[in-house]
Amino acid sequence: MGSYQMTFKRYEKKYLLDDSQYKEFVKRTSGRLIPDQYGTTTICNIYFDTPDARLIRASLDKPVYKEKFRLRSYGTPKKDGPVFLELKKKYEGIVYKRRERMVLTEAEGYLLRREMPGVETQVLREIDWFLQYYKDIRPAMYIAYDRVAAYDMQEPELRVTFDWDIRFRSRELDLRKGPWGRQILEEGQRLMEIKIPGAMPVWLSELLDQLHIYPISFSKYGKAYQLQNARHTREGKREGGKYCA
Repeated sequence: MGSYQMTFKRYEKKYLLDDSQYKEFVKRTSGRLIPDQYGTTTICNIYFDTPDARLIRASLDKPVYKEKFRLRSYGTPKKDGPVFLELKKKYEGIVYKRRERMVLTEAEGYLLRREMPGVETQVLREIDWFLQYYKDIRPAMYIAYDRVAAYDMQEPELRVTFDWDIRFRSRELDLRKGPWGRQILEEGQRLMEIKIPGAMPVWLSELLDQLHIYPISFSKYGKAYQLQNARHTREGKREGGKYCA
């Protein structure tokens, strides 16, 4: 594994592209956006929440401030493989992300049994405060997706990512179980994220307008939570109808 950035402060804009928009965007930016060194990567996450889904329910209300916590791996990890504990906050449109690297067994000991790791860092202190504040936080949702990332050759801090095959599950919440689950997007769709430290470059803004690509509010965990709730509601109605017949 190469080196990964551990702290972020940036704006993140999301867009849902169909297949034709994706192909045209890639074609029009091929001379400017350069794929990063990792190529296509499968990103696996376990999102943590309280039993009453306090974090995601608050996030879906679109408050000025919101936060989330997840355990992330790049590919399916082995027990001694590297993972990242990620604390992500958003305030007035600016995203702040802090993360700490551990091996999987150490991360599981810390998150599930509160076994303190052998090192202490500022990021870990922030994560520890978060876990103590949400005392009953636990694994809530597994979400995985395939991703290709690129950066602007003239402004390297500008990054664009494309995610597809976004799948989720609310059981077997173990990164070692592999990336399987229900689909979130329709076939051919891709979620594009533009990550920038400041204002959107004029050339990129104009291109998005030309291709009729517009920003949306989208949360992978939020969408998975809504789909899961909708499924439970449908199953509950069928079960209720069975007994009422």
